[in-house]
Amino acid sequence: MFIRFKNGSTWQVIGSDRYNSLVGAGIAGVTFSEWALCNPSSWGYIRPMIEENGGWATFITTPRGRNHAKAMYDMAKGNPRWFAELSSIATTGALTQEQLDESLAEYCALYGEDIGTAQFEQEYLCSFNAAILGAFYAREMAAVRSQGRIKDILPVPGVPVHTAWDIGVRDDTSIWWFQVYNGKVWILDCYTASGVGVDHYAEVCHSKPYVRGIDFVPHDAKVKEWGTGKTRIETMKQYGLKPQLVPMATKMDGINAARKTLPICVFHTRCEDVGISALEQYRREWDDDKKTFKPTEVHDWTSHLADAFRYLAMAWRNVPVKEPEKKPPQPQGSVVLAGPPPPRSTTRIRV
Repeated sequence: MFIRFKNGSTWQVIGSDRYNSLVGAGIAGVTFSEWALCNPSSWGYIRPMIEENGGWATFITTPRGRNHAKAMYDMAKGNPRWFAELSSIATTGALTQEQLDESLAEYCALYGEDIGTAQFEQEYLCSFNAAILGAFYAREMAAVRSQGRIKDILPVPGVPVHTAWDIGVRDDTSIWWFQVYNGKVWILDCYTASGVGVDHYAEVCHSKPYVRGIDFVPHDAKVKEWGTGKTRIETMKQYGLKPQLVPMATKMDGINAARKTLPICVFHTRCEDVGISALEQYRREWDDDKKTFKPTEVHDWTSHLADAFRYLAMAWRNVPVKEPEKKPPQPQGSVVLAGPPPPRSTTRIRV
C-alpha cells in the first residue's frame, strides 16, 4: 500500500482512522474516497500540511445522510477556492431507464418499499435526505419528510414548552424543546454540547422565549455527583429548572415509544442539521460475521440526541395537555349576538 517513486515522491493508501501515522509526511495532495464514511478529524489534521505545501484535496462520496460530507459540500458551493459538483444518475446518464427500474425493484424487494426507495435515492440520485440503512427510525423519518412535517412553526401562546434531556458527564448533553397541543407533539428546538456544567444548560433554557414547562430527565439524574454530594436533580433545581424523572423503561421500549411518537411530530426547520439528522442516522451496528445488524446501536454523535428524543417519547404523555377551545356549532340561518356587558357597579341595568 506504499510506493516510492524514483524522484523521491511517495504514494500511499491509508485509512482515515490512522491519520496520526502521517506525522511529518509533507503531504502534497490527498484523495478521500467515500468521504461521508471517513473520520472527519482526518481532514482537520491533514489540512495544515496541504495548505503549507500549496497542495490539493479531493473528496469523492455517496451521500450518507446530512453529516459532515453534506456540511462540506454546502461550504464548498459558496467558497470560490473550492469546486463542488453533485452528479446524480439523471445528470450523468450512465444507466438506462430499464436498468434504473430494475435496480429500484431490487432495492424494494430487499428492504421494503420505503427503505428500498430511500436507498435507491441515496445511491443513484445523490439524496442527502434518504434514510440510512440500518437506521432505527428510517421509515418514520422518511414519512416526516414526505408529509412535509419539517417547517417553520411558532410556539402556541400560553402552552408550556417542555424539555427532554440526555445528561452526559464525559459525553454530550442533549436537549429537545417540545409542546403537546391538539394531538401533536411540536418539536421547537434542540441543543447539544459537552465540556460544560448544568449552569450552561440552564442559561440556554432560560434564554429561550418560551413558557417554561417540565424538564424531563433520565433516572441517572438521581445519582449523586462525586464533587458536590448532590444529585443532578438538586443541582438543576438550584438553577431554576423543573426536573422530573422519565418513567423507567428498557432502551428497546424507549425506541418503540419513539417510533410511535414520530408519526405525530412536527419539527421546526432549525432542528434540520443537528436533531433531525441525528434521528435519521441513529442506526444499528453491523455484524460482519453474521452478516446482519446487531440490536445495539452505533455509539457516535447521534446517540445523545437520539437518547434525549427517546426520553421525550416516554414523557410527553405525562404533561398536562391544553386542547384548543371548541366553539358550539351555530344553527344555519341564525346570528348569535354577544350578551350584555357586565355592569361596572352594583347598579342593575335593564336589557
